Amino acid sequence: MDLRGRALLSGDRLRILLMLFHAMAQTVAEQEVENLSGLSTNPGKDIFVVRENGTTCLMAEFAAKFIVPYDVWANNYVDLITEQAEIALTRGAEVNGRCGHNESELQVFWVDRAYTLKMLFVKESHNTSKGPEATWRLGKVQFVYDTSEKTHFKDPVSAGKHTANSHHLAALVTPAGMSYECQAQQSISLASSDPQKTVTMVLSAVHVQPFDIISDFVFSEEHKCPVDEREQLEETLPLILGLILGLVIVITLVIYHIHHKMTAHQVQIPRDRSQYKHMG
Repeated sequence: MDLRGRALLSGDRLRILLMLFHAMAQTVAEQEVENLSGLSTNPGKDIFVVRENGTTCLMAEFAAKFIVPYDVWANNYVDLITEQAEIALTRGAEVNGRCGHNESELQVFWVDRAYTLKMLFVKESHNTSKGPEATWRLGKVQFVYDTSEKTHFKDPVSAGKHTANSHHLAALVTPAGMSYECQAQQSISLASSDPQKTVTMVLSAVHVQPFDIISDFVFSEEHKCPVDEREQLEETLPLILGLILGLVIVITLVIYHIHHKMTAHQVQIPRDRSQYKHMG
């Protein structure tokens, strides 16, 4: 065999080795996804888990619904009327996802894939006065919906699939290594491919962590949203004020009692000099 033949054979072997290495890498980084919504006590809340190499790398619990405007004909079949469909994320949805060092993604499909939700999470590092600080956020939301799906859409003018995307989104901002928790409702506006239509995504009962999960199926320390913290303060403030008021009343009564006992034992000196003869 000449040198050229040997070189070709070596090249073929190299390609085969690279293909085997690629296949092994895919196997090593194998990812699986699970829908654990049945474990939630809240019927409107879904639980999704993405695992890599048998370890949890993304967890998301939330309730979601989408307010979708669409056009229908008026009774005169000349004018258009805008109706609204309210589409809730249902249990039993299909789920897909991937984990990365700086980007993680969750995809959810339901109602025979008439609806698709994609959520992209991004981890970033910023220079602050205290030094480098890492955070993660929800960087993009995409919602694909089909107005020909008859459960939610009644006689739309132009039935078909539309895509609604977020624009310059920075939601659920959380310090790296922590999970994000927010019970309050949050709205995210999505620009639809259906002309002049804006879809509203409403999230609630959110608990998400797309990076740096230490324990399997366990969220890290929670970073609560400002609304929840304010509501918690509003709930505890009357209790704190009540305790302070009660303490002030008790202290006042104690001081009055001590003062009363002290003054009761003091000798009363008469102001009328004629009464001095009765003393002694």
